[in-house]
Amino acid sequence: MRQLLRTGVGATLVLLIMFIGSLGLWIGTPLLWLWVGSQVQGATSSLGTALGVSFIGVVATTALLAAVLAKLSNVYQANRRSRGLEDTGHYVLEAVLVVSAGLTLAAFVVWFFFFAGASPVPVGIQI
Repeated sequence: MRQLLRTGVGATLVLLIMFIGSLGLWIGTPLLWLWVGSQVQGATSSLGTALGVSFIGVVATTALLAAVLAKLSNVYQANRRSRGLEDTGHYVLEAVLVVSAGLTLAAFVVWFFFFAGASPVPVGIQI
């Protein structure tokens, strides 16, 4: 297994896992905690409790995912060093986070304007 991680295939696998993890950060975390918050609000009829649980959950999940992504970035760096390549620091993690955030934003815009029935111009306003 260690030999696999020292190849280009191992680096690609780590990049893929980082990308999936960053999508979980941008998409999975908010959706999960919105759902949990709705369940708490439905069970307790308290919006404040639901918001508090959701806020704490989002912060904790984001911190956990950030730590996992940082560890994966360290694995990627070790992979590059073991193959005799230059150490790029956390540049690859930053690029993965920016690309996944951009894709997430684009997907949200497409969903919002084409599938959610939203209109870019407010309906019913007289000018």
